[in-house]
Amino acid sequence: MLLIKITGFIAVLILLGILILVHEAGHFFVAKRSGVRIERFSVGFGPRIWSIKKGDTEYTLSLIPLGGYVKMAGEEPGEKLTGADWEFASKPPGKRFNIAVAGPAVNYIFGFLFVSFLIFSFGLPRSTSEIGNVMEGYPAEKAGLMAGDAIVSINGTDILFWDDVLKAVGGSEGEEIDLRIMRDSEAMDFSLLPKMVELKDITGERIERSVIGIGQSDKVAYMKADGLIDSLKGGARETWKVTSMSYKILWRMLTGNVSVKAVSGPVAIVAIGIELFVKNPILFLFLGAYLSLALAIFNLLPFPILDGGHILFLAIEKLRGRPLGRKTQEIVQNAALVLLISFVLVVTWNDIWKLF
Repeated sequence: MLLIKITGFIAVLILLGILILVHEAGHFFVAKRSGVRIERFSVGFGPRIWSIKKGDTEYTLSLIPLGGYVKMAGEEPGEKLTGADWEFASKPPGKRFNIAVAGPAVNYIFGFLFVSFLIFSFGLPRSTSEIGNVMEGYPAEKAGLMAGDAIVSINGTDILFWDDVLKAVGGSEGEEIDLRIMRDSEAMDFSLLPKMVELKDITGERIERSVIGIGQSDKVAYMKADGLIDSLKGGARETWKVTSMSYKILWRMLTGNVSVKAVSGPVAIVAIGIELFVKNPILFLFLGAYLSLALAIFNLLPFPILDGGHILFLAIEKLRGRPLGRKTQEIVQNAALVLLISFVLVVTWNDIWKLF
């Protein structure tokens, strides 16, 4: 089992490395096409494990695989400029914008295509209607429902997936519901009166919902797409769902409605990746597709040192008619770096606390 988990850990690192490579390749090729000199292309941060230099560019593999970067000539605020045409700072705002947005854009497109490919190849994963656990003291336990029961209908409506269960029970508004379940190939009928409780959804919003006290199992079924077009449509729906949910959660964090404790950091992502790799490699691949989308969304945030921060500086430059001073940019970026590292440390501590 330990060997499998080590293999899973290596698989997660390879997956993250691919996503980082895709992101940085976007910056790299657009910068090259714009005539900017690339001094270093690094997968990972920290001490160099391996490097090779071709032309003006040093290609590097670094020790910490949770990131990467493309170092362009004349890009950093504290860097001495020569005014040469091949420096990043010498390029017009339009070209600098294209370079900054290229990484997230490629990640976003890659995520969409990856999800679409997985839907085409395997189908969209959906949790089945099998009950994973029954909560003590709730209507389901009192009625006699058990873990392993598969719900096949609610109030005469066929149930296929767990989403159908949530919709049917949640929409009952506390009124009695009739369930038919399959237990060891035997059909059984139950009548339950749901309990109204206040819950938080995934975005942190408080909602009142009817519940009967059951949780989903880890069993998954796959909805096969009807050809390539249907797969692309499914990929577009999943991409939009991840995007809208991500921005809702970010907004609710900024407004104080969602705690930082609800955010998963690098440690949690690696742990989830290892578990999925061991239990369900297909879901592991879907995780990779969703992480590619998340990487694009996160990097487009208007926060200094992120790609969105570079875009913000360009917008300010456009409005002012001239860029912010190099010293000002350096101070802002250094302060932002401290804040980002602090945030990552807090999230990492929360991840470790949850795991152990």
